[in-house]
Amino acid sequence: MNFPVQPLNPDAQIAHQWRNTLHTWVMIAGSALLMALIAFSIFGGSGVVWAMVLTGFGLWQAGRVSPKLVLRLYKARALRNEEVPQLHRLMTELAKRAELPAVPQLYYVPSRMMNAFAVGQTDNAAIAVTDGLIRNLTLRQLTGVLAHEISHIRNGDLTVMALGDVLSRLTGTLSTFGLLIGVPAAYLTSGGTVPWVAIIALIAAPTIGGLLQLALSRTREYDADLDAAGLTGDPEGLASALQSLEQKQGGMWEKLVLPGSRSPEPSILRSHPKTQDRVARLLSLRTNTPPMVNRPDTPIHPTRTIVPPRRGPRIHIGRMGLWY
Repeated sequence: MNFPVQPLNPDAQIAHQWRNTLHTWVMIAGSALLMALIAFSIFGGSGVVWAMVLTGFGLWQAGRVSPKLVLRLYKARALRNEEVPQLHRLMTELAKRAELPAVPQLYYVPSRMMNAFAVGQTDNAAIAVTDGLIRNLTLRQLTGVLAHEISHIRNGDLTVMALGDVLSRLTGTLSTFGLLIGVPAAYLTSGGTVPWVAIIALIAAPTIGGLLQLALSRTREYDADLDAAGLTGDPEGLASALQSLEQKQGGMWEKLVLPGSRSPEPSILRSHPKTQDRVARLLSLRTNTPPMVNRPDTPIHPTRTIVPPRRGPRIHIGRMGLWY
């Protein structure tokens, strides 16, 4: 992290940095080792070499995917400066502090879900925010969210997660091939002996790979939180945004009918850490120093072209019913 950061609680900051870095390397190494073991058990040493080649090719292909292609899947559109000038000014300031070669483009997703995500590389990135996020968060909270996404871009997390995804998918593909082809071949060549150890390993490998990928995602979220706090100097702003997301994202009826639908249990099944854990880490970074990127804790007021006003249904006698 080379950009000038806000002085935070030094002990907590160093502890978080070491923990996040260690966890990242352990998860990547574990995923790569699992894939190599499955490839070796099926094809031998040459299988490991080919698996590495395929991993490199998959990572190269993932890096070539255009951000606009991904955003099109979400029906996202670019936000003009006059629609949300506060967010555009904020994005420019955060990108400058993060020393990005180019300011990520801001996109709008017409969804009531409260969400934000980043796509692309450091020199060609975009950050998408949903209708629900703009409606429900204050400018201070949005500052923390955008700093979090910019930290993902700055730290190369999109590439790291692409690598984890490629390793997980390749492990699953090799395991399926081994179960369909390798196990029957071993059964025939061994005189009818069932290779139970190989079968159990091949069945378990995709699940283990998926859990490692989820653990990697949670670690990168912790690291993005840490860097976002350093980028803005306001860990409480991001903590407040996370708490608002937790409170407003799931409705009461959804929690009653589908408990845990948005927050899988146990926590190893989550792609994001528990909100209370993230908030506790962020609040441990607090100091008495004023934030370097300071925004008011008030809602923004975008133009109607981006967030149309909500209104209740109207009665149309001629059409026999309620119409929006």
